[in-house]
Amino acid sequence: MFKTLAVLGLQFGDEGKGKIVDYLSSSFEIVARYQGGANAGHTVITGGKVFKFHLIPSGILHGTICVLGNGMVIDPIQLLEEMKMVQDYSPQKKLRISERAHVVMPYHKEQDRVEEEKKSNRIGTTGKGIGPAYEDKYGRIGIRMVDLINRERLEEKVRLALKMKEGIIEKSFSVKDIVQEYHEAGLRLKKNIIDTGEFLRKSIEEGRSVLFEGAQGTHLDVDFGMYPFVTSSNTSIGGAITGLGIPPHYISNVMGVVKAYTTKVGEGPFPTEIKGKIAEEILKKGNEYGTTTGRPRRIGWLDINLVRYSVELSGVRYIAISKIDILSGLDEVKVSYAYEYNGKITRKIPSDPAEISKLKPVYKVFDGWEFTGKDLKHEIPKNMKKYIKFIEEKTGAKVVIISLGASREDTKLLGRIK
Repeated sequence: MFKTLAVLGLQFGDEGKGKIVDYLSSSFEIVARYQGGANAGHTVITGGKVFKFHLIPSGILHGTICVLGNGMVIDPIQLLEEMKMVQDYSPQKKLRISERAHVVMPYHKEQDRVEEEKKSNRIGTTGKGIGPAYEDKYGRIGIRMVDLINRERLEEKVRLALKMKEGIIEKSFSVKDIVQEYHEAGLRLKKNIIDTGEFLRKSIEEGRSVLFEGAQGTHLDVDFGMYPFVTSSNTSIGGAITGLGIPPHYISNVMGVVKAYTTKVGEGPFPTEIKGKIAEEILKKGNEYGTTTGRPRRIGWLDINLVRYSVELSGVRYIAISKIDILSGLDEVKVSYAYEYNGKITRKIPSDPAEISKLKPVYKVFDGWEFTGKDLKHEIPKNMKKYIKFIEEKTGAKVVIISLGASREDTKLLGRIK
């Protein structure tokens, strides 16, 4: 296997990247996450235990070294809770946290709430303070992980940030209490806070294998997603370069994760969204509730144009399909391969969300199949093969993994990753 691989989502997030990263992690020495914060959610089930990750890469369960990159915004209180969850896997020895990563502070969560309530066209934010933390980063008043260790610097920066937010946030915060809690958290994490860019570059140059992990999905990318219904960071491959401090040629290959259908949390256009009995069946069978928010996800058929766009944007060569077992038992399965727009057939996705809402999907209909994780050793059904083949033809990427259940063990390798 090649030395480095980036794994990212090709839809709206919630594609099942956590399980795929967990499955692949045993083949890598290091797993590095490059963007986002605790708004992400990965659920991994193994050995009958359920692990819900928001910050730490699931590779920690394999004893892999896990890196939280500079492109992330980290809630240190949440991080310490996750470290406690995986304490049997020695997180203190295996975790590397970028000194340059920005910190999600309690006033960011309040700002998130206030700003969302004031918007006439709401985004559907998770309320975890991610957007405001990135706002402070680019406004140059952010607090970084390295600042938590120096109490005086931390207090100075907290005072400045709160002063800048006067008239924006409604809740009153105690500088003393914030500094006390976050300085203590910083001291507990001090041994883990390092220059992760230098660590990764040196590790790759020495020949160590690294898996790069993104959160959310391509169509939530702040530049290339369905703006403004997006997250606040770059979820596509460019985010790995700036979010980890590595040159582009250090990424040997890119794998994209695609859910066999489409789901979306929050507001915004969703061309292939479906309602009714089939949507309810997929929602319940697929347990389509947000790991972070618990909100039911919106359900739709697979939109191959969204996936193709993501493949082209990030140079994806390989695809892992998750939850294809959830579609088992349906009489027919649909895939949108084009749109009707202003009386014409098109495959182009407009940049204006108001125009995206006008797209009417054009579907190819496949006969259904019966296949579950219990059938891992058997040949996959002919109709499922046709479905997978269609995805390969329309995206130009090779499907090498299919996920057939929630557990790590319910994963089938279809092809070799070169």
